[in-house]
Amino acid sequence: MKKYFSLVTFSHTIFAMPFAFIGFFLAVTTTEHTFNWVKLLLMLLCMVFARNSAMAFNRYLDRDIDALNPRTKVRDIPAGRISPANALTFTLVNCALFIITTWFINKLCFFLSPVALLVVLGYSATKRFTALCHLVLGLGLSLAPIGAYLVVTGEFAMLPVFFSLAVICWVSGFDIIYALQDEDFDRNHHLHSIPSALGTVRALNLSTFLHVLSAIFVILPAVFYEFGFAYYIGLAVYCSMLVYQHRLVKPNDLSRVNFAFMTTNGIASVVFAVFFLIDRLWIHK
Repeated sequence: MKKYFSLVTFSHTIFAMPFAFIGFFLAVTTTEHTFNWVKLLLMLLCMVFARNSAMAFNRYLDRDIDALNPRTKVRDIPAGRISPANALTFTLVNCALFIITTWFINKLCFFLSPVALLVVLGYSATKRFTALCHLVLGLGLSLAPIGAYLVVTGEFAMLPVFFSLAVICWVSGFDIIYALQDEDFDRNHHLHSIPSALGTVRALNLSTFLHVLSAIFVILPAVFYEFGFAYYIGLAVYCSMLVYQHRLVKPNDLSRVNFAFMTTNGIASVVFAVFFLIDRLWIHK
């Protein structure tokens, strides 16, 4: 179990899961639908199964590339801790469990489940043909808030879309920063990424632009719906963490990329979600 947690980098669940909670409780507190423990559990299972399948497939598909990259050759498949066949089996099992779980939620979630899997699994191949791979990753994680909203309501709405757009821009922006570590490797091995296509400086500028958009998209819900002071506290922390990670990473100093990637973004998502829940469940209950 420890090996498979390592394979799927389970700690990275900290990025999308808080936004899934936001989508779920946004639906509970802004519609006529009431809280349901079973739906919450099913939503959590879907998040785990979808992410497990996406990460395991990514590691399976990139195993030869990872073996060549000094930064990634210690990952579980190139290091020999998990075989490619086992990683692929793990992927297929989690895909099946994801689809089965959506069957018990509602018809819309079930019919959309193959589309969701296509997005989250398809990201793994994009680095081979487009530098827009970072946006595809952002799209995959952006399914969390709107998907969780659909679990509760079974209907689309505009409000959760703002949070999904925020996630697309946020994730794409920090993934560009993370990819700076492999700029030379990607270019030398004909892999596509924003840093290898634009260079460090312009890649950081694009990342900054995306994070400005992300901040705008988390502000917009407050324009269309009433939120209290707790939401704005969370919003301030979220935006501050976006600014802070760009102060940590400079074109001539990438030594703090991992800290900017994991710590600041983890704080941004978790704290924002906590204050969102405080606002919706205690202040505006």
